[in-house]
Order: sequence, then structure tokens, then C-alpha cells
Amino acid sequence: MPRVIGIDPGTVSIDLCGLDNGRLFLDRSWPTAEALADPARFVAELEAAGPLDLVVGPSGYGVPITRVQDVTEEALRLAFLAAPGETGGIGGLRNLVRALARTALPVVLTPGVVHLPTVPAHRKVNRVDMGTAEKVCAVALAVSDQARKLGSPLSSVSLVLLELGGAFTAAVAVAAGRIVDGVGGSAGPLGFRAAGALDGEVAYLAGEVPKALLFRGGAASIAGWDETTASPERLAHPTTPAEQVARDALVESTVKTAVGLAAAVPSPKAFVLSGRLAHVEPLRNAIRERLEVFAPTRLLEGFAHTAKEGAQGAALIADGLAGGANRELVERLAIREARGTVLDHLYVVPREQARRRLGLS
Repeated sequence: MPRVIGIDPGTVSIDLCGLDNGRLFLDRSWPTAEALADPARFVAELEAAGPLDLVVGPSGYGVPITRVQDVTEEALRLAFLAAPGETGGIGGLRNLVRALARTALPVVLTPGVVHLPTVPAHRKVNRVDMGTAEKVCAVALAVSDQARKLGSPLSSVSLVLLELGGAFTAAVAVAAGRIVDGVGGSAGPLGFRAAGALDGEVAYLAGEVPKALLFRGGAASIAGWDETTASPERLAHPTTPAEQVARDALVESTVKTAVGLAAAVPSPKAFVLSGRLAHVEPLRNAIRERLEVFAPTRLLEGFAHTAKEGAQGAALIADGLAGGANRELVERLAIREARGTVLDHLYVVPREQARRRLGLS
């Protein structure tokens, strides 16, 4: 049976989750800055865990399933949406992928929400960030977990997953066990570090929108904290008017997005909360209290102790792709059928202009 690893490259930490015949054998987390500063050490950790049948690697906004050794420079720029020399964002992820490509490790990159055929074309219009590849992985965990809890088939799962990460907040809608819509962190509700969807007039006033701008302006900024060092736990008990505004804005923005996205799901049976902020109990309770009016709301528990939900879901997808017990889950999510690029549905920005912005001819 497969021995696999899932990787979740977050803004705050990069996590590894390993399954051997469905049993957890690796449960690890590093600070992102530390892991990306020494890619060789990260690669050595993976190699030491071998032999491996498959690894679901860091995929950014995603690509159709591709062996890391076959990933082109163009595909990398489309997956991580950054031009050469662009500062901001999670710097170093592309270098980590390049380091993985120089090994014999069986690493694959996987799709984001926008690549999936289960999302209708009209919902993709002028959209890029409908949920990164890691959000698809978190959904895999949520769908599997919900089916297990209900004792029902994957095809009966209907929910909205809210991913409250250390920087961004995203939401993904699932109907009949399949992803049907999503709002990614840079297009969605307020995040802890990130502002989420920008008012077009705000973008105009900014004059330009570099990658770094997408990673600031969130709850930490509203509260007056240093975005790079502030802990989400500080929002649990606001002590100043600014902190109260930050907490209220994050909670209400999250709830409004979740309820709006539920329109894509016929009678959603649950809202499921995951991510770093979902483990801050007072915040979770505030969001849950408002969502319970519409559907039962719960925390995604997962099966690992340290690795984030995205890494756990990535391990499930790796297991399914390698022919393990999660084959049906991968088939239900149509991971293998993913197609296209993140630029395929743009109308407000010509595709050629978008490619030039990324340094592509």
C-alpha cells in the first residue's frame, strides 16, 4: 500500500503529513521562513522519509497534475503568479519547487479550485484565486471527515469550508462531494494579515498593486499591530477600540462570505472551520454563533496533531493518486480531470497583458 507525504506551504508554516498504508508516520511543521531559507534541509527531510510512492508538493494557485521534474518555468510563474524580481508574498517557494525538481522524489503539483471541471465556467469569469491548491487539499480532508462522521457516502457531502489561515481567509463550497465554487484569500473576506478582496477604487488609489500589497491590510493592520509578528490569539480578547474593530470586521466578513457562497450549494448541511484562526476558541465561537442560524457549524478536526489541515488533505490526495484507500475521494473531487491555467477566464484584463505582467512572452 502507498507510502505518501502531503505538503502545505503556508504563509506562517510549512507542514508535512505522511501516511503509510493509511497510518500516520510523519507529522511535522516548520516556520516558513526557516524552511525556505534552507531548501536542501527540507529536501533531505523528505528523502529521509523514503522510500515514497508519491508526494503532493507546494503548488501555489495550482496546475493540472504534473510531475515536479516536468514543470516548466512558465508553469511555475503561472502557479505562483509572480514575475522575476517580484518581492512580497511567500518568497522562495519557487526555489523550493526547483530544488525538488532536481531530485528523484516522486513529487507532483496539483490543481487549484479554478482548474476543476466541477466548477461551472460562469463562476470562473474574471477569477484567478478561487482557492489555492492547498485549499483543495483542505477540502479533501473536510469531505472525507464529514462522510466518516455522518457514516454516509462521499457523494452525500454538502458543506462550505472556511479556511482561516495565518494570513488569508478563504471559503470553498462543496455539493455532492464535489467542489462547485470558491473564494480565495486574495479575493475573499478579510484575513488576519491580508485585506482580502480589494475595492477597485482602493486599487486605483494605490496606484499599483504589487504582490506585497495582497499580504497586508488585514485584521492585524486594523488593530495597529506588526503584521509579521502579531499572534492571532490577540484577537481573542480585544483591549482597544481598534482591536475590537479588527475582530468584528474579521468575524463579519467571514460570515458574510460563507453565507453568500452557500448559495452555490443546495441546502448546505454544514459549515466547517479550519486553519490557524479556527483554533482560537473565542474567534471560532463568534463565527460559529452567527453561522449556526443557517447550518450546523463545526471545527475540522483531522487526524494529525501538528500538521495543518491542508497537509493532511494533501496526504489523502497523494494516497488516492497512488492507488490507496482514498482513490474514491480523488475521483470524486475530479483531481485528475483538472485542466487549463489560472489565466483562462480573464476578460477584464487581456490574457496577453497578464502574461506580460508575469514576464511571459
